Amino acid sequence: MKPSSQDPRQRLTQLRNELLKLHAVLLESERAQYDRDIQRIRSSQHFLELALNDPAFAWLRVLSQLVVLIDETLDAKEPPTPAEASRLVHRALDLLSPGEPSGAFERPYLEALQRDPDVILAHAAALKLFRRLA
Repeated sequence: MKPSSQDPRQRLTQLRNELLKLHAVLLESERAQYDRDIQRIRSSQHFLELALNDPAFAWLRVLSQLVVLIDETLDAKEPPTPAEASRLVHRALDLLSPGEPSGAFERPYLEALQRDPDVILAHAAALKLFRRLA
């Protein structure tokens, strides 16, 4: 079955869920690096404050914002169209397929890919699904 003939809601739900998995792996990877290289993270509350406010975690907000956009599309009064689903899938593919590491997301993402095997595995799983959904 061609992705464009799949239910747009189903495509977007799969996209969202995979982005959340990747986000969780990236967040844990950044947490470990921050804890090792910058300062000890004292508690879950401290980590939440860092994730929301510290510049070291700011690049992950690009991914968070994409998930929020997908949620808003899924929660809209009108059901998502195939074109909307395709646009969001391609946006995710573009985000995870950086060329030159020039943007606020691309450079730290490539660094995470280079240092953490869990990020590589999550990245590969996400790209596999996104290409299937495209």
